Amino acid sequence: MWLIVGLGNPGRKYHNTRHNIGFDVLENLAGELRLTPKIHNLYEYFEGVYEDNRLILVKPLTFMNLSGSAVSAIYRKKPVIPQQTIVIHDDLDLPVGKIKIRKKGSSGGHRGVQSIIESIGSSEFIRLKIGIGRAVDVPPEVYVLRKFTPDERDAIRSSIQTASEAVLDIISAGVDAAMNRYNNGQQI
Repeated sequence: MWLIVGLGNPGRKYHNTRHNIGFDVLENLAGELRLTPKIHNLYEYFEGVYEDNRLILVKPLTFMNLSGSAVSAIYRKKPVIPQQTIVIHDDLDLPVGKIKIRKKGSSGGHRGVQSIIESIGSSEFIRLKIGIGRAVDVPPEVYVLRKFTPDERDAIRSSIQTASEAVLDIISAGVDAAMNRYNNGQQI
């Protein structure tokens, strides 16, 4: 069983902001797989199958910094393990639209990722990061809540599609093969 978590903030106010790119990828992936949303008090989720693998796609309904409570609730209910958990989130240190896959590691300062690490007691889950860029004249906590500029929208639309494909490649080909393919910018 694979758990795929897209990070973001709930509510219309945060729709299409940089911090919600994880939600955008998850919704795109759920649409491609033709999955129907269901609601739990802590998260919205989709269940399905891809290449004989059971999937649970999750959007926490908590704010970003409390994402771990939704993920740990899933861990208590379903037979998921960190090595088959993919967390999709924004990254200030990557150029807009660039994606990067990591097998495990620290939170890198991302509070949603840190919340998950603390809640499940492991940092061994896969991260799929989508670059949102960084503004030198705007504090990060303000910048992440801004919408993408018109000049960035094409790159973001493309990265949402590429990230969705990367999730499926992780599941079907393995994380190492997906890292080789996507981290080098050679999306074939």
